[in-house]
Amino acid sequence: MAFDIYESPAFARLFRAYTGSARSVGIQLTLASEQAHAATPLIVATSSDLALYPGRGAPPTVEGFRLSTRGFKELTAVSHLGPALASLARIKELDPHGPWREGAAELLAATRETREANSPALWRDLIRIESFAGREEAIADMIDYSCVLTERVLERSLQDPAYLTAATVRRDFLEGPSPDLPVPLNRIMVATFFLFGMDLGHRLITWFDDLDLPWEDAMVIIAGRQGRPTAGVTRDSNSVAGVIHAAARGRLPERNLLIAPHAPVFPMYDGTNLDAVSALEPDYRRLWSGVRATCELGEQMFDGYPRFEPSRSARRRVGPGTVTVSEMPAVTGPTDWFALTSRLRLVLEDPRQLLSGAVTDFAAQQLVDHDNDPSKLFIPGLDGEPYPLSTATGVAGRNHSRGYDEGEAS
Repeated sequence: MAFDIYESPAFARLFRAYTGSARSVGIQLTLASEQAHAATPLIVATSSDLALYPGRGAPPTVEGFRLSTRGFKELTAVSHLGPALASLARIKELDPHGPWREGAAELLAATRETREANSPALWRDLIRIESFAGREEAIADMIDYSCVLTERVLERSLQDPAYLTAATVRRDFLEGPSPDLPVPLNRIMVATFFLFGMDLGHRLITWFDDLDLPWEDAMVIIAGRQGRPTAGVTRDSNSVAGVIHAAARGRLPERNLLIAPHAPVFPMYDGTNLDAVSALEPDYRRLWSGVRATCELGEQMFDGYPRFEPSRSARRRVGPGTVTVSEMPAVTGPTDWFALTSRLRLVLEDPRQLLSGAVTDFAAQQLVDHDNDPSKLFIPGLDGEPYPLSTATGVAGRNHSRGYDEGEAS
């Protein structure tokens, strides 16, 4: 079907004069803004790496922080045990004669293999995460317990299919109450997310502190897809943005951070492909400069009217009487289990959220509050929990933590 649309040549020329050609006024504004910020440090975060472009053609420096870092898959594998069992129960509910048995058998075999591979030596000598130093035995015990608990539920489900329901997964695995559940898996999911967030935050805060950036003028872009296709597109739902703000310690203006899900993304940095990272600097500088230049016209054109001031949402406190939340709830401290578990539900139900970002902002802020020293942090779900006999360490009922003072500042 053909459309007969008339376009006035005169109006088309007027359109191109501002925005529709390479020499338009709008493009010239972008180029002028880009030149004005040519020496300004530019930070670009992708889903796996963070690059600093110092400006004036100086080569970038890159810090890997997610898929390319130690322990990510190991921690994520344990984090997935809760959703995996809940998914099997849901598959069985939807199709009792469907493939849930095959999935359960594979999960059981993989869990057993993981338990055999897990040990303090694995975490201390092979994975070697600096921020976990001194906690390797505690982590090994927690993972051993997680595997034993998962195996128990899977074995019973395969023997008695009627057992596998959402209610029994909650009662005997995720939450309780159950006499055979000294530590609910919800707490372990929080612990693994916190450990990931603590390591991410510790490394990035250390990196940024060493750079000694002029945060008041820094340009920041969160580029490309972050997690699932709908996630991380706002400041409040983007865990990397939260870590950057924590590292800046309040000095980075909110307006200087842009989230650009459709921006180009450089390849994951492997230590050798710095040229590929450098090649995108002009595109990133033009993107940031063009967006900010247009935004800054507001002050030029509408002086005397209220200005837009971006801000991060205030965290709302939640308790047993809270029915709904629309944003991440506040966490009053590392033993605020209602808020911490509510965050687990939120990151599943809210498509804007990064699943691994349930407590990243909380972990990063705890690091800032404790001089970026991971050894000073109380890790919810790991520290102070009564983990039973561990085949990984051979120690029964060990409590690995200093106590947590409820009166401590969060």
